[in-house]
Amino acid sequence: MTPLLSVQGITKRYGAHIGCADVSFDLYPGEVMGIVGESGSGKSTLLNCMAGHLTPDAGQVVFDTRTDGPRDTITMSEPERRMLGRTDWAFVHQHARDGLRMGVSAGGNVGERLMAVGERHYGDIRDKATDWLGRVEIDASRVDDRPTTFSGGMQQRLQIARNLVTGPRLVFMDEPTGGLDVSVQARLLDLLRGLVRDMGLSAIIVTHDLAVVRLLADRLLVMKSGRVVEAGLTDQVLDDPQHAYSQLLVSSVLQV
Repeated sequence: MTPLLSVQGITKRYGAHIGCADVSFDLYPGEVMGIVGESGSGKSTLLNCMAGHLTPDAGQVVFDTRTDGPRDTITMSEPERRMLGRTDWAFVHQHARDGLRMGVSAGGNVGERLMAVGERHYGDIRDKATDWLGRVEIDASRVDDRPTTFSGGMQQRLQIARNLVTGPRLVFMDEPTGGLDVSVQARLLDLLRGLVRDMGLSAIIVTHDLAVVRLLADRLLVMKSGRVVEAGLTDQVLDDPQHAYSQLLVSSVLQV
């Protein structure tokens, strides 16, 4: 079985400081990978290198494209990578405002992504946008409201709808529940879990919240100081951590 995404030896330095060093893994279709670690461990740097927002100093990010088979996305031309970002890839930002156009209506935010892949029938675009707002639990009556009038949790759900409307095969998520109330986090996680299962999505989720990866991720990478210190099945790593740092991470979670 061909991996959907194969990361090989990704390294990114900021001068003498290591962002991430020699990270390699394979992600298969329908699989969810979690990346955890404390702030400054290099997990967001790794995610941005994979998603094409940062250019790594070394390594390859090979994606199994629909038309040409496995391609190294780092050596792709900019238009090709942008097209990939509009169709097969999606990126859910930690702060919804980074992933939404705040001056455009909720329906416009979702519809804009459809127009980017060639949809032109206004009625169809509006119907799909309204349908997706319903799928992320936003009332259809809010379709013409701007995201500035939405709560933080609603903005995050709108960003998810905007990203998933084109049926991507791979979703990158950077702290998707960061900065939200606990009850709002729970609803968002429940929603994400349902969408991942129903759409057969592959996803890479960066977070420092172990509850998020336990709920969503099949496999886990634990990062410290830019390096992967432990990798394995989520339950295995969280229930029986081998590396001293993983043990520290797991034991530092408050037991309720």
